[in-house]
Amino acid sequence: MSAQDTRPLRVVVADDQASVREGLVLILDLLPDIDVVASAANGQEALDRVAEHHPDAILLDLHMPVLDGTETTRRLTSEFPEVAVVVLTTYADDTSVLETLRAGARAYLTKDADRLHIARTLHSAASGLSVLDPKVQATLLAAASAAASAPAQPPHPAPSDRPLPDGLTRREAEILTLMARGMTNAEIATALFLSGNTVKTHISRIFTKTGSRDRVAAIRYARDHGLD
Repeated sequence: MSAQDTRPLRVVVADDQASVREGLVLILDLLPDIDVVASAANGQEALDRVAEHHPDAILLDLHMPVLDGTETTRRLTSEFPEVAVVVLTTYADDTSVLETLRAGARAYLTKDADRLHIARTLHSAASGLSVLDPKVQATLLAAASAAASAPAQPPHPAPSDRPLPDGLTRREAEILTLMARGMTNAEIATALFLSGNTVKTHISRIFTKTGSRDRVAAIRYARDHGLD
């Protein structure tokens, strides 16, 4: 067996709650096959710690300030595809699960998982396997069953179904559409399972890309480009 096979798995832990973060660091670092190399209190810190330490995996909370877990996952899988993203969160609704898996997470656990389960999942994800908590599997099965039994809906093009103007990302177009429909930042954050700070950051980028000085101008832009 090679040294690569026997060395501890190098892990970053990211959670905005200090007590949870420190507890995870403590219980995982006690395991002989896990080496917690850094911890982070928000999504941007998570990206910074991964860039600094190049771990094998990151244990990531879903709802964090600065960058939420989904956006952090998206950036991690884009910039550090070799790092396995394992989500550990209290949220197991189908929207949160699907968004995070689509962003590139390899595993999704709820916070009632014990440390050995977390450790096994980290190792599995780092080896390329996907792992879903039983509660998460049940949620996805229920969502799939509901979708299969729902009546067919008339086609309604979403922003992601067509080319977007001025370099807008799919998420920015989605937020711009909700703005045009009269939703506040708080309502948008709730609807998309994002933090308020993340929504503000996206809106700032929307203003820059669309040349809008304020919300009214951005809404006018949305309507002019069929994004309302």
